[in-house]
Amino acid sequence: MDGSAPIFLEQDAWTGMIFSGGWGKAAGGAYDVTAPADGSHVASVGQGNKADVARAAAAAAAAQPAWEATPPAERARILNATADILEQHREELIPWIIRESGSIYPKAAIEIEHSAGFLRAAAVAAVEETRRAVPSLDGRDEEVIRVAHGVVGVISPFNFPLILSMRAIAAALATGNAVVHKPDPRTPISGGIIIARVFEEAGLPKDLLHIIPGGGEAGTALCEDPNIAMVSFTGSPGVGAKVGEVCGRNLKKVQLELGGKNALIIQDDADFALAAANAAWGTWLHQGQICMATGLILAPAAMADALAAELATKASRLPVGNPATEQCALGPLISDGQVALVKAIVDDAVAKGAKLLAGGTPTGRMFPATVLSGVKPGMRAFEEEIFGPVAVVVAYDNDEHAIQLANMSEFGLAAGIIAKDVGRARRMGMRLKVGHLHINDQTVMASPNAPFGGRGKSGNGSRISGPAIWEEFTQWVWITSRADAVMYPF
Repeated sequence: MDGSAPIFLEQDAWTGMIFSGGWGKAAGGAYDVTAPADGSHVASVGQGNKADVARAAAAAAAAQPAWEATPPAERARILNATADILEQHREELIPWIIRESGSIYPKAAIEIEHSAGFLRAAAVAAVEETRRAVPSLDGRDEEVIRVAHGVVGVISPFNFPLILSMRAIAAALATGNAVVHKPDPRTPISGGIIIARVFEEAGLPKDLLHIIPGGGEAGTALCEDPNIAMVSFTGSPGVGAKVGEVCGRNLKKVQLELGGKNALIIQDDADFALAAANAAWGTWLHQGQICMATGLILAPAAMADALAAELATKASRLPVGNPATEQCALGPLISDGQVALVKAIVDDAVAKGAKLLAGGTPTGRMFPATVLSGVKPGMRAFEEEIFGPVAVVVAYDNDEHAIQLANMSEFGLAAGIIAKDVGRARRMGMRLKVGHLHINDQTVMASPNAPFGGRGKSGNGSRISGPAIWEEFTQWVWITSRADAVMYPF
């Protein structure tokens, strides 16, 4: 910064703080956030605990009725203003995302762009008609209306911290709810502090949004607190299962968006260069740390080796480094544990007969673009979500075999098909057990206007965004009325 303009994310205002009725100290203290690329200190933020969540949830519950009663046009105005402010400070905010999450610049820029899109889509949803007349059986006036749950708890992950926090927060606020949000403790600035500041600047009324960074204690508290009626969770299947269990015990609505083992099917009529480009982008964007990342590249047996070789050539040209200080295509993995996991999956495949054509050996948290060919069922690379930059090439014999391989996964998030015969591709795609299907595109796709979610281990069949906003973040109330009360026989 050259000092010519005020700093929007002024660090002194929020260092060591949480956002709950304004900026203040957390009962749980504070902690340091470090950059995954080099371990350098990024900032200090407040660390929320059960007591912080309880106070936030109570305050949110008290503020929420007035917000739900606010004219929808006013809720929409604030959401649009928030989008404007986010876009206005784009260049100041992008470096925070890069440093904190290990993003390259284009991915960080996407976070700003898409988050603004989710805000504007939620603003449109806020003014949609939510009342519907229903037929009466006995002359009563009858209608059904959508009403807010009350307070929504949001728990978001590290990989796209701004987008995956904002899409749920915007949806909850648009539909009249208040929000208590716990960002991933590794990305509390991108996933929390930025969000607090843009809503604060846009004039969101006090106590409707609380940002409580923290670990497991804060997350469990969100799922247990009696003032929180719903939890929207995005993250790993393992943690998601625990969230669902705790919410279930407390009879709390839960929306889960979890992982994926997403297949990209290359049909035998596909353009080779286009197929390779789609496979590379879907696999290696953000080091593969995306729930929609291409986890299986299914190629016809006659094409599989050539495709794997082409991907290996592409991999050799992709520099890995610190996106905050270097021009690179891939940044760091989020943690040492994730590096060890990805390496173990690669080693398992090689030990069981797969060929390592590129990469496979990390340097610290820098894991190069990696290519495995000859991968088969029974290998961890085939079965598991890798969450790392590993292209997994699997050969198939015919369309039926490709469908079988794609549907073997416990996950069911996304699939892509690259083909010239679109009709054939669509027929194949409709037999895949997924929530998103992309014809002639790779698997990393999302839109503020489309329901997002998956089947099986990818979630519980719930959705977020687009028309799913009102389905997930509100509930029906049936209202009947008569001019006069009925005289019943007893």
